[in-house]
Amino acid sequence: MSRSANIVAGVEIGTSKICVVVGEQKPDGSLNIIGVGQALSRGVRKGEIINPGEAEEDLREAVAQAEQMADREIHRVFVGVSGRHIRGFNNCGFHRVISPHYEISSADVVEVLNNAQAINLPAENSIIHTIRQDFMVGGEGGVTDPVGMHNAQLEANLHVIHGKTTRLHDVIRLVESASLVVEGAVFNGLASALALLTYEQKDLGALVIDLGGGTSEYVVYSEGIIRHSGVLAIGGDHITNDLAYGLKISLAQAEKLKREHGSAIIHEPDKDRMIRVTDEQGREVKQVKAGHVQIIISSRLAELFHVIAEELAELDLTKRLRAGVFLCGGGSRLAAMTTLAQTAFQMEAALGHANAVSGQARSLDQPEFATAIGIVKYGALKQGAAGTKNAVMLGIKDFFEKLRSLVNWVRYDLAGS
Repeated sequence: MSRSANIVAGVEIGTSKICVVVGEQKPDGSLNIIGVGQALSRGVRKGEIINPGEAEEDLREAVAQAEQMADREIHRVFVGVSGRHIRGFNNCGFHRVISPHYEISSADVVEVLNNAQAINLPAENSIIHTIRQDFMVGGEGGVTDPVGMHNAQLEANLHVIHGKTTRLHDVIRLVESASLVVEGAVFNGLASALALLTYEQKDLGALVIDLGGGTSEYVVYSEGIIRHSGVLAIGGDHITNDLAYGLKISLAQAEKLKREHGSAIIHEPDKDRMIRVTDEQGREVKQVKAGHVQIIISSRLAELFHVIAEELAELDLTKRLRAGVFLCGGGSRLAAMTTLAQTAFQMEAALGHANAVSGQARSLDQPEFATAIGIVKYGALKQGAAGTKNAVMLGIKDFFEKLRSLVNWVRYDLAGS
């Protein structure tokens, strides 16, 4: 296997699978996916590690597969993080401009961003992302670059994503135990949005929901900016548990029933159809009505969508989602999922497809790979920004231009990719 400086690897440690994707940055800046590996996840529940030993074995297996397909050695990775402990909120910082004629400089922008990042979090929490949204100059919002404008009052709006430090460190320690160096961490919901949404969709306004095995992450974009994000501890495993409990069958039988006969909506003509439930040897243990299966599944999913829809309505974001809803994650493959989403949110809904990547991604352009591909895309953007920063530090631009470059990166990194 060979080594390459332009390799970017991403690791998704999910409840149902651990996935490793390898990308190669081309000279023109595009991203080519050259390898992927995945393994069943045995040591993760609801997005959090409960058995590090098993999780490490599964991670090593996924890494080995990805290295073999890519014919590259993986030493450094970006990792996705999730879990019900992760929260997102918006914060505002204020700065008074004191320069002659109140002209706003790059230094003023850096100062107001620093003030916006002065956040009082619980002692046990750490910030994952501070995402630049926009600026307000003299009370007028929607300003993307205030440098050169004149006003004494400058405000900056940020979206902050944070989580429990110990849970985040658990993920990093797991990856490091597999002899990998963690170059950065990204919220899984953000990674999925980076993989799926085009610039136009971000500008029009879009909701991305990643339906995983143990959790569901969601991110809202509007006018090219992240407006809201969150995690709900509801995923495919909860549907499986509901089926097992409600129909009095085993978890394995419930999972098989969900995959082969599940639907997110109730089909009236089909509700009385009888479905055979079999054991591992293929022997029938009972029969259940298709309608009962559909009611159990649709009830849980309707609850999930209702919670998100209520949050968006409270934040006055629903009417800003002109591009609609985009679904990804393994749970999005369930039959009629987009139909239920359309009904729940009263707007267009579709399965998401990875954009701005090539190569093996054509065969991986499936909703369950969106997060892992997005992690690689995030890593590629991060590395590109680091290169720009190094060039600036070599003296290509003066001090204030360097500050401006770094400020613009904050926005480009997390909102404009």
